[in-house]
Amino acid sequence: MLSKALLRLGASAARHPWRVIAAWLIAATLAVLAAVAFGGRTADSMTAPGLDSRGAAELIERAGTGQEGMTAQVVVTPLDGGATFFDDGARTALTRLRAEVQRLPHVLGTSDPAGALDAGGDTAVRGGLVSADGRIAVVRVQYPDQSRLSAEDLDALVGLGDRLRAELPLRIEMGGNLFYAFSDPDGGVSELIGLLAAAAILFLAFGSLVAAALPIGMAVFGLTVGVATMTVLAGVTDVPTFAPVLGSMVGLGVGIDYALFVLARHREYLARGLDPREAAGRAVATAGRPVVFAGGTVVVSILGLAVANVPFMTVGGIAVSIVVLTMVVASVTLLPAFLGAAGPRLSRAGRIGRALQTRKLGRLARRRDPAAGAAHAAGWRRWIGHVGRHPVPYAVGAAGLLLTATLPVLGLRVGLPDDGSLPQSRTERRAYDLVAEGFGPGTNGPLVIAADPAGDPGVVDRLVTTVAADPGIASVAPTRIDRATGIATLVVFPTTSPQDKATADTIARLRADVLPTAIGHGPARAHVGGAAASLSDVGRRTSERLPLFVAAVLALSFLLLMLVFRSAVVPLKAVLLNLLSIGAAYGIMVAVFQWGWGGALIGLEATVPIVSFIPMFLFAILFGLSMDYEVFLLSRVREEYLRTGDNGTAIVEGVAGTARVITSAALIMVAVFLSFAVAEDPSTKMFGLGLATAIFIDATVVRMVLVPATMTLLGRANWWLPGWLDRVLPRDPVGTDDTDAESSGEDPRPRLVDR
Repeated sequence: MLSKALLRLGASAARHPWRVIAAWLIAATLAVLAAVAFGGRTADSMTAPGLDSRGAAELIERAGTGQEGMTAQVVVTPLDGGATFFDDGARTALTRLRAEVQRLPHVLGTSDPAGALDAGGDTAVRGGLVSADGRIAVVRVQYPDQSRLSAEDLDALVGLGDRLRAELPLRIEMGGNLFYAFSDPDGGVSELIGLLAAAAILFLAFGSLVAAALPIGMAVFGLTVGVATMTVLAGVTDVPTFAPVLGSMVGLGVGIDYALFVLARHREYLARGLDPREAAGRAVATAGRPVVFAGGTVVVSILGLAVANVPFMTVGGIAVSIVVLTMVVASVTLLPAFLGAAGPRLSRAGRIGRALQTRKLGRLARRRDPAAGAAHAAGWRRWIGHVGRHPVPYAVGAAGLLLTATLPVLGLRVGLPDDGSLPQSRTERRAYDLVAEGFGPGTNGPLVIAADPAGDPGVVDRLVTTVAADPGIASVAPTRIDRATGIATLVVFPTTSPQDKATADTIARLRADVLPTAIGHGPARAHVGGAAASLSDVGRRTSERLPLFVAAVLALSFLLLMLVFRSAVVPLKAVLLNLLSIGAAYGIMVAVFQWGWGGALIGLEATVPIVSFIPMFLFAILFGLSMDYEVFLLSRVREEYLRTGDNGTAIVEGVAGTARVITSAALIMVAVFLSFAVAEDPSTKMFGLGLATAIFIDATVVRMVLVPATMTLLGRANWWLPGWLDRVLPRDPVGTDDTDAESSGEDPRPRLVDR
């Protein structure tokens, strides 16, 4: 049985703590060394098989024009407000800047706005190199594929810009996907803030520095191994750039939470007078089982992203799952070793904790100290009892509140937040604004049309004519044709910005009407690519697959919870309540990011659409994390129900017994996730705010109001299970203290079964 295996594992780790800690130190060292030796950099491949943008990328790669590699752009304007690049002085400075950029390592080529002006001003303007008024110029820089580059290439470009700003009479700003690929991720500072906040909450919860340090130490170990393993995975396949940040965010949250639940049960056993090693074994045997099942639910939900058939999402899900699994293993091996090494010191508060408990300012710490937990639990018993006496108004009111918060989802719009969403302190944002000012907003998100004429010499001319005539296209750059393959690439600039819905409409119109009209019925073919088109395609693919994905995750989670609790009603209720909390989180995201409500509080300077892949990714993670609290809370409720046979008593005692720990765990997760919500990148903000909002709602409105209200209304039906399922399902109920049940002869089975 799982409980017996965990009991032996936890007790063994507690008896030989230094062996286990040494093994984890070796594992962490080997993981880091492997990451250094075999690891790779994260890379974004925002496309998927069968998409039109993928077809464009394949044609461009066949042509070997270099446009499939990384790019950067240097945007300049004269410091003298009256000067333009039509003047010789400004043009000379522009020529020198372009020559300096051309000499940088790994640069394949650059556009030449000054040369285009010399050849004819109309050429430079039409190619999007110099604005019509001559005040803004763009030097486009072409690099090879990301695998041949490193952060040193970005540093070289930025360093050149810093030097030339002091030497040339030009304002110089920079942007492009070279910055996106190699800029420092947002995670470092956010992780530190999250750890500090978690440490403060743990200290208030336990009043002991030792008790607060153990979950943090375990999470740091697990995060080191998990992220290093993710880096090794990046050496084998393309791991998306958001995966390490998201993995750190989720890993810290679940790791500290899992440790907190095991630690809280361990201290309960210490309070009963058990030996620390035996207490650690029993804590892993009881609280460790919900950890294993909750972690399994998170992993199942995240791996369900494979249903979308978008490779970068699948790989990203695998990478995050590695971190979660590492945290689960650490919770049942490394943590009991820490508990065994700490010994009886965990059963009492430290001097600082006791000092807090003697002061009025220490009331919160006193209430949260397990040694004085009876009064705290009594408060929760009164609250749950109050909800149980008025279940209908509380159930209706809480559900109505969450449904109201979900309403903004009806206006959900997926898209591509671009550099225009970054703060003004970033050079990418300033470059974006200059380009939009000089050339129009669509120049920041060019589309690349790749065409294979297949022997029809008139196809390219017809493409240029028909595309340029489309009302959504502002201009078409000069066509490039590869002599060996005959493949033509057209860079076209929409009239609207990359994140504008009208841009997606233009892409759809080009594919449905414009390109077929130009190509005719011959063998020629053409595809629309570029970053904006790729993200639009991924957004459409994920929207189409979202219902199937949701159904798959719900079905798997239902089956897992039915196995855990041996009930058909509890899993169904859990699925519905979790959908409510996730829907409310989505609605709040729409209100903040699309409508701008409270956006300034997290440093959002402009409204943006929701990143196309985030709704599906968030659903996977949030559904799994929501199940964590469901498993932990209902495990205790079920334990009390099996002990007393009374549904009302089980609800009150189960919720009251876990409320303090769930509240502390939720505060930790919210603090960790909110620390990422203030990052500069809009995608990181969305992940952080969405996760923090959902966890807060789930741990308050859902767990402390809706769960006791609905369980009270359902009564003994909560534990109903068809007789044939009762005979089929294995008998290892999660959350029942088998170590006690076995000694007392108690039969740990549900008591309401339809025979």
